[in-house]
Amino acid sequence: MEAEIISIGTEIVLGQIVNTNARFLADQLRRLDIDAHWQTTTDDDPTRIQTAIRQAQTRAQLIFVCGGLGPTLDDQTMASTAAAIGVELALDDEQWQKIQADFAIRKTKMTPENIKMAYYLKGGQILANPTGMADGAYLNHQGHTYVVLPGPPREFKPMVTQSLLPLLKQQFGNGKAIFSHNLHFLGLPESQLMDEIEQALDEAKLDDVLATSYVQPGEIQVRLTIHDAMQAQAEKKLAAAEQVIFKRVGRYCFGIGERVTLAEQVVKLLREHQWTITGAESLTGGMFQSTICSVPGASKVFNGGFVTYAAQAKEQLLGVPKAVIDQYGVVSAQTAKAMAEGCQKKMNADVGVSFTGVAGPDALEGQPAGTVWIGIAIKGQPTQTSQLHLSQKMATRQWIRQRSVQMGLLFTYWALQNKTN
Repeated sequence: MEAEIISIGTEIVLGQIVNTNARFLADQLRRLDIDAHWQTTTDDDPTRIQTAIRQAQTRAQLIFVCGGLGPTLDDQTMASTAAAIGVELALDDEQWQKIQADFAIRKTKMTPENIKMAYYLKGGQILANPTGMADGAYLNHQGHTYVVLPGPPREFKPMVTQSLLPLLKQQFGNGKAIFSHNLHFLGLPESQLMDEIEQALDEAKLDDVLATSYVQPGEIQVRLTIHDAMQAQAEKKLAAAEQVIFKRVGRYCFGIGERVTLAEQVVKLLREHQWTITGAESLTGGMFQSTICSVPGASKVFNGGFVTYAAQAKEQLLGVPKAVIDQYGVVSAQTAKAMAEGCQKKMNADVGVSFTGVAGPDALEGQPAGTVWIGIAIKGQPTQTSQLHLSQKMATRQWIRQRSVQMGLLFTYWALQNKTN
């Protein structure tokens, strides 16, 4: 099964927006064992849209035309697709009534172009738009299947998952597909992580499980994939692959699934313990606490914290002894320990996490940029401190701060897991 994704939009061609729709759609098709070997981008010019569609007809059975279904003059996709295929447009009366009712409720004046959003390819099926007004279309015609979809991602993605995928599974599904599991890692270099994973799969003779890595901000995402398999068989082998990987590098895996963040995992464990957390941040300037607060439900585990950038603030707000700073400096295990214990006691929290170090670009106290100390104080346990030596090649201020926060989350995650275990 060959497919082509045609993305329509002058703003894409000019580089004004990133085309996330093509990536999302290609990923969904991959799971159905449908290969989108061709991906074409063109502007809103009707002639070029028709040329792109006719070119796709020569090499693909399944053709997606994405974007340009709005009510403005430059939205010409549905009409251009109909012209390229040689069919007429039909009006969805029910959708047209909904559009008019929506404008009436919002007390907004309509223009004649708004009716364009209610047209679809005659002889085909209407693709419902769960979050927007523009109809999509699904048409089988002369040996090809055509799919027309809107451009805004907030409309595009729900339409693909809710309206399109059931039709594709019905028409092209054969019981076999591509199945994947996503694992999320932090704390090992990518090359070392993948060497360990490949050795684990090889020793377990799971040769048909493909492991690929994707470096993301704050994590390494590893995708385990099996091609052309039945679901029950695929899930069994993927589960076996996960088990051998966890035995080898499970310490560095913080989650399984499509959308998993380390901050969410930390908040989840805190809520399970019914614990609270606080922070004392120097070089990270509140980024750790902000990251915690970005997780829904964080108010159950976080009441407040400290940003103590200067040595004087560490002394006055956290009670870090001046003698500690004078003897060891602010970039030290001793100061990180005192900061973690100080914030934990001041906020009466179960967990206190501290960050102190050198964001750069200049050195501090003889320590180069990328030198970071992280402290974790937990009630009833000895305070832990860890030092980071972050890459000098990557050592921009922002990268050092972001990496420090992610490693602080990882150390906290480990500490909370040990409490659970």
